[in-house]
Amino acid sequence: MATSSSSKTSCFQCEDSISDSFKHGWRLRSGDVARLCNRCGSVYEDGRFCETFHSNDDGWRDCESCGKLVHCGCVVSYNAYLLLDFGGVICMDCSKRNFITARNRCLSLESQAGTANLSIDFGKKIHVEPCNLPWVNNTELQQISRKSIITPLFEKMLTASDVDHKLARLVIPKKYAEQAYFPVVTAPQGGPVEFQDTDGKEWVFKFRYWPCSSSRTYVLEGLRDYMSAMKGQVGDMVKFYRIEPEGTLVIGLKKVSVGPSS
Repeated sequence: MATSSSSKTSCFQCEDSISDSFKHGWRLRSGDVARLCNRCGSVYEDGRFCETFHSNDDGWRDCESCGKLVHCGCVVSYNAYLLLDFGGVICMDCSKRNFITARNRCLSLESQAGTANLSIDFGKKIHVEPCNLPWVNNTELQQISRKSIITPLFEKMLTASDVDHKLARLVIPKKYAEQAYFPVVTAPQGGPVEFQDTDGKEWVFKFRYWPCSSSRTYVLEGLRDYMSAMKGQVGDMVKFYRIEPEGTLVIGLKKVSVGPSS
């Protein structure tokens, strides 16, 4: 009798052994799967196991997106949430919904863009605030002007991420990227843009943007060789011009002294 009793299956949660059929639950540390009676198994399949049987236990956290309570640290809810990089958790339903929304947004942008990702109107009049005019010396003007007209566009100070050779990209402030200084980007992947440096050498960079919620972050990618050749460092000023009437974009770098200030 003892042998027969010990071999009889019982529910992992309520220890009911009367049920005729059992449902599979979560995987145990032993490698086996918890066997549940019909009642407990149905609650588990509905995703209400922890709130039904573990409501008084510790470890409950709010989903950062919808506010739903999630039982963290429980093996039953192991696949019901994700940890966020900035702290907190998000339930799996919100995580899937956010992924689908982001994917559909990207697909929509790509379909709208088609094959024409870049366009530019060099006839558009550009207004440049005096405080934003790049610094230009006579040598540079002699090198890039010839008989053309040089239109200073803007300049920015290089940051640590701008000179990181692994990233090899330069963040372009949005107020300049959207003022027709560069080609208009109609899709996140952008496209190639030709530049000339102050020595007359030609470069091809990729101008694109990263979707950030309701905004955009514009970047020039593929600057590893240029930054290496110019020995760009944090604090240096990168400058942009345009040669008229050709519309050629020019990039230059002003080295900033690292010596003691006077």
